[in-house]
Amino acid sequence: MRYAVRHVTTYTYDEPVTDSLGVAHLVPRSLPWQQVSSYDVTVTPAPGDRSSDVDYHGNHVAYFQVTEPHRSLEVEGAGEVEVVARAIPDAALATPWEVLRPVLAPGTPGAWAATDLALPSALVDHPRGAAEYAAPSLTPGRPVGEAVTDLMHRVHADFVYDKTATTVTSKVVDTLERRAGVCQDFAHLMLACLRSHGLAARYVSGYLATQPPPGKERVVGADASHAWVEVWLGVDTWLALDPTNDQAVADRHVTVAWGRDYGDVPPLKGVIFTEARSSTMRVSVDVAPLATTDPAS
Repeated sequence: MRYAVRHVTTYTYDEPVTDSLGVAHLVPRSLPWQQVSSYDVTVTPAPGDRSSDVDYHGNHVAYFQVTEPHRSLEVEGAGEVEVVARAIPDAALATPWEVLRPVLAPGTPGAWAATDLALPSALVDHPRGAAEYAAPSLTPGRPVGEAVTDLMHRVHADFVYDKTATTVTSKVVDTLERRAGVCQDFAHLMLACLRSHGLAARYVSGYLATQPPPGKERVVGADASHAWVEVWLGVDTWLALDPTNDQAVADRHVTVAWGRDYGDVPPLKGVIFTEARSSTMRVSVDVAPLATTDPAS
């Protein structure tokens, strides 16, 4: 599938901002299953200084500083992405999950690179409740693909999608207590469940191309940022699962960035200098399918 992706964030302030420094994770990753073309990040007003780099996890990061006084700041990431569904070898899915704990099996190929993703992180600690919740799925000797997919099914069934239940700073224990949250919370919960049993898993931010109800047209700008998890299966093989929608990640998911948790890869973060007492933020995301060319034609 090919998509035209556009993610616009607009901040408005009741007094001028004299200096705004920002960091953006808005450019999708170029991957074996994802090709990115003509992608750019634009900032209005124009920054006096801007640069880009690749972070520790290999994500594209844009940096900018706007020193022109402004009451509104708009940051846009836009371009085209082509995604294909990933094929995971059956042998990797059939591996007993205990074998894939990098801290306990450091000699396993690729374990050294995955170890950091098996440890607690700032937003994903390992409360006792997470390990207990995961235990019925991670039974002794169970194939890893079957075990983690079962955990995904259970999270989807047991937790309610509710935008009012949590905030961006909520912890795993909050999600466990309220049995509700959003995609970020469900991803953090799965990470805590898996990591508390020694498995390595990473937080993935991106977009999900939504489909309008039958007979309805797409609403432009009504899509949203999304989050899911990827579980390490050895070497450089990862199984991507979307607990919010109870499905394996396929060609409707656009991968932007990954890390230990949301704190590593927010779409935007920064610092402003202002005497403003109030501000608003408006986000518009659109993932529009594009026509594809039949290779046989």
